[in-house]
Amino acid sequence: MLKLNFPTYPFRFKNSENKVSIFDEIRKKFIILTPEEWVRQHVVHYLINEKKYPKSLINVEKVLTINKLRKRYDIVVFNPDGSIHILVECKAPEVKISQATFDQIARYNMTMKARFLNVTNGLSHYYCQMDFENEKYEFLQSLPDYKMEL
Repeated sequence: MLKLNFPTYPFRFKNSENKVSIFDEIRKKFIILTPEEWVRQHVVHYLINEKKYPKSLINVEKVLTINKLRKRYDIVVFNPDGSIHILVECKAPEVKISQATFDQIARYNMTMKARFLNVTNGLSHYYCQMDFENEKYEFLQSLPDYKMEL
């Protein structure tokens, strides 16, 4: 697999029926290794190892309904109160991040109301913080580190 713009992580792989799988720390099972899954697993490890988010607050690949259509988000990081802190959209490395990618995550976020958004293809990463009151967003250099709210 292609070297991505992330630190190196100790992934677990499995070969079966000529298909390579990677172990997902969140779903606790091996997942077929596609280019998009390679990016998704790097983001999960980045959130856990670099940003210090607890695994218990991270959710991967779940279905949501938007305008009666079933969609699937890549990664969500919850706040301890259950509200959504970060919404992540992962693309395969060969997929260029375009306005359509931002439109997709914006549509998802109309329902999900995440405070932070992250769009990545593993090579380019975009982060922004939502300002719902003024209906705008601000691009950031990175996602915030996890802070335990007391």
